[in-house]
Amino acid sequence: MSELPLTAYKVLTAEQMATLEADGSFEGAPVDLADGYIHLSTAAQLTETVDKHFAGQSDLHVAAVDLGSFGPGLKWEESRGGQLFPHLYGGPLLLETVIAYGPLTRGDDGKVALPVAG
Repeated sequence: MSELPLTAYKVLTAEQMATLEADGSFEGAPVDLADGYIHLSTAAQLTETVDKHFAGQSDLHVAAVDLGSFGPGLKWEESRGGQLFPHLYGGPLLLETVIAYGPLTRGDDGKVALPVAG
């Protein structure tokens, strides 16, 4: 098995992004609250996540999250197609763990562009 990435991504609506910025934390989207953890995706999983779970939605944002910030609250679990996805248990997503964020955009190839810090 290859090494797991140190950064993952959370797709947020404009309202959810505003909450994260204003409050410094985000408890989770309705699906996160229902499942008991915050869903994250790796860079390789991000476009498929957006296409599957956010199709037709606009005004979305992507937050890059430092996975080293979470300790035992971060679990890698099998999901879609047997892939391992990062799931954050036991707490909100804190703004201090977000290393970059911005509006969701796509490259010429259709893939979701990753946010860049600075």
